[in-house]
Amino acid sequence: MKDRIRIALAGNPNVGKSTIFNALTGSNQHIANWPGVTVEKKSGTTRLGKTEIEIVDLPGTYSLTAYSIDEVVARDYIIEEKPDVVIHVIDATNFERNLYLTTQLMELGVPLVIALNMSDEAEKNGTLINRTLIKKYFEIPAVRTVGSKGEGLDELLRAALTEAETSPHHEHAIGYGDEIERHIAAIVAVLEKDPNLASRYPPRWLAIRLLEGDDNAQDKIQKSTITAAADAILASIDTEKTEAAMADRRYEVIAALLPQVCTTCVKEMNASDIIDRVVTDRWLGIPIFLALMWAAFELTFAVATPFMSAIDAVMGSCASYVAGSGMEPAWLASLLGDGIIGGLGSVLIFIPNIFILLFILSLLEDSGYLARAAFVMDRLMYAIGLPGKSFIPMLIGFGCNVPAILGTRTIEDKNDRLITILINPFMSCGARLPVYVLLAGAFFPTNAGTVVFVLYVLGIAIAIGSAYLFRKTILPGKPAPFLMEMPPYRFPTAGTAIRHMWDRGEMYIRKAGGIILAGAFIVWVLATFPWGAEYGSAESYAGMIGHLLEPLVAPLGFDWKIAVALLFGFIAKEIVVGSLGVLYGTGEDESSLTGALLADPSLGPVAAFALMAFVLLYMPCVATLAVIRKETGSWKWTGFSVAYGIIVAYLVAFVIVRAGPLILGGI
Repeated sequence: MKDRIRIALAGNPNVGKSTIFNALTGSNQHIANWPGVTVEKKSGTTRLGKTEIEIVDLPGTYSLTAYSIDEVVARDYIIEEKPDVVIHVIDATNFERNLYLTTQLMELGVPLVIALNMSDEAEKNGTLINRTLIKKYFEIPAVRTVGSKGEGLDELLRAALTEAETSPHHEHAIGYGDEIERHIAAIVAVLEKDPNLASRYPPRWLAIRLLEGDDNAQDKIQKSTITAAADAILASIDTEKTEAAMADRRYEVIAALLPQVCTTCVKEMNASDIIDRVVTDRWLGIPIFLALMWAAFELTFAVATPFMSAIDAVMGSCASYVAGSGMEPAWLASLLGDGIIGGLGSVLIFIPNIFILLFILSLLEDSGYLARAAFVMDRLMYAIGLPGKSFIPMLIGFGCNVPAILGTRTIEDKNDRLITILINPFMSCGARLPVYVLLAGAFFPTNAGTVVFVLYVLGIAIAIGSAYLFRKTILPGKPAPFLMEMPPYRFPTAGTAIRHMWDRGEMYIRKAGGIILAGAFIVWVLATFPWGAEYGSAESYAGMIGHLLEPLVAPLGFDWKIAVALLFGFIAKEIVVGSLGVLYGTGEDESSLTGALLADPSLGPVAAFALMAFVLLYMPCVATLAVIRKETGSWKWTGFSVAYGIIVAYLVAFVIVRAGPLILGGI
């Protein structure tokens, strides 16, 4: 028996790998980063009898194809550091899904032990996995474990110690068919001409990786004398087609062995499978997603309108009462009535729309559908040069761009992540919704939901187009394939949806009570002073600033009031509405901001739609810019985001103004 061995724990994410690691090593742990990458490295020690065991917890990964940093780290540790044993931790409740990684670990030719973790949950579900047959068919010992309870861990270590002293170990268990096997044999023959290379990496495994077009594997042979010979063989092979064929073959082997080693692992098609065949269909998936989003916006307007009217009436009456109360000094009455109550009321009126839309999106998320939406968009995302994983932060961006940009941390490739950050501000966050609701409700009263839906689609289209442009020019590269686990369909509960709605919606209320209120106060000061000037007139400071900016926005059909509102929108997009509420006020002939906008001769449906598009696309709010700076670590990319957004917004708004009748003819 060896005095000391090293064990690597490998497995998919969320299989209980870290639970087993913690149970085995206790307080004898060390946490650092892997050399050269910001991926957490965890190692610890334990003992079994006289043997000291070092355990390394590898990053969770679905495969060893080296598309992500986690995959590269896990794979390189196994083949470069050569641990004595690899324990593959499998979630026994999802046995089939985990076996793909098993087939890849087997090809490495390393001593391997399977830990069937969460076996207690699997057994409760009626799943029985025959460990004797796993040993027979896979030539790998399998141990029943329940990491959370410490069950089976001593047996697992004993199996690992036995396997560490057992030799030789097979390098593969899968035959890929005559044609592919001929290619593998030819490349292996070439690789074996370099003894150093052949001793460092398993030749068959390296040949398979080269046939699958693995860039990381290609890098491993670049300094070898056999590079030219290997490249000559690979040049005659379609690596994408070969990779797909080899993946299919692995799945065929898994499908053939699964019913022999596992009871109830092979299930008949259920209702969830039938639904998925429709909603994730190659041709139906995207139209279904768009139809659901359109229905969500239409329902939002239909349900929210009565509540909006009630809030408008209450806030309008309060503002008028305070402003005309005769309170001394007069400026205080104006500040409270026109500035604070008027400005704040013009924002609070949209709370019903925001909360209802968030409630609907929460229902879709809790049901499991939004995960399918990300899967449906994967093909389109990959075509424009982004991984499907980028669509998840884009979906989050419908709520708020700040957490969406933070969510890009799950994207491994640097360029993929940077592109996703740069395009995320084009996703229409909840802060823009008040502007849409105000203008669409005023100028498109019968089709407001459709107009808002078009704006959301426009944001997605601009984001996709920008991603394609960036990928072809400033940030070239190839996106990583998208792997994700589909959550089961569930009936969403009202309580959970309401809680999610509140968690996301309260941010809007906090902003209304803080940033937006401060913005409304600043706009009131600029609209009131110098003292004696007519409130919100061209002679006020707001008017002076607006007239300086007006020549810039005049080609878009905007006047100086719009220019001032857009300027303050740099702080937070909600302030656009609050600023308009302060600047337009509530004159004797107008009972609301909607009426004031409709009465403005400079505005019409075309200009209103152009304004909504401009608000959608121009620079992110201050909070989003701060996060972009933090996540990119660069003022250059932050400045680029600002400049690019303003240019795109201006061009799109200009096109809308020039081609307005044609564009809006169908709305």
